[in-house]
Amino acid sequence: MRKSSNITMPSSDFQIPKHVAIIMDGNGRWATRRALPRAAGHKQGAETSRRIVKDAAELGIEYLTLFGFSSENWHRPEAEIQELMKLLRFYLRSETAELHKNGACLKVIGQREGLDDDIVQLIENAEHLTKDNDKITLVIALNYGGRQDIVQAALKFSKVCNKQDVCVDLKDMESLFSGFLMTAGIPDPDLLIRTSGEQRISNFLLWQCAYAELIFTKTLWPDFSREDLEKALLEYAGRDRRFGALKAL
Repeated sequence: MRKSSNITMPSSDFQIPKHVAIIMDGNGRWATRRALPRAAGHKQGAETSRRIVKDAAELGIEYLTLFGFSSENWHRPEAEIQELMKLLRFYLRSETAELHKNGACLKVIGQREGLDDDIVQLIENAEHLTKDNDKITLVIALNYGGRQDIVQAALKFSKVCNKQDVCVDLKDMESLFSGFLMTAGIPDPDLLIRTSGEQRISNFLLWQCAYAELIFTKTLWPDFSREDLEKALLEYAGRDRRFGALKAL
């Protein structure tokens, strides 16, 4: 049964982050502690993801990015990778219609070349079906790495500059460069949450999270609830975000 939230959220002037990114960590440990196979943890984690998307939309978050599968995850045992891909197929088939019904727009970032053709087709179908929805934008990072994102953006940027003989003013270069990242058109995250107690960002949205507030929780991802999300939002609201400037006296 889904745990209800006991947190009373503040009034309408409460500062909700526009974009929340989450590193969903702890599926394997959740399963191990229950003497279950790791696949059971991933399945429960997928259920948590489904719920959190709905919670985020209800709370007024406009963009939610979930780190689903990193470029480094290919080093895991082959059996576990196949289970993850099987789960991905299942939810792309079963949840796309629900996302569309709830007004969610799905975007997938990452290198699609490493994914099976049928998964790529499911992704493209889901993105096309939901492209005009505006309740919440759900970004899923699959076969994604932050360094790879920056490198591929730099290559594209340099080719355009060389081809067009463009001389870019340094003050404009950051905004122009961002347009070549996989997240082009998506605002940078305001808040990055990582579950399971690990305190690192693991090659996730390295450029985009330059000024994100970081919150690390010991809760394992399968146990992450709406209440945990609301706690993170309350902590975010209490942060003094100056972006390198001084607070006005």
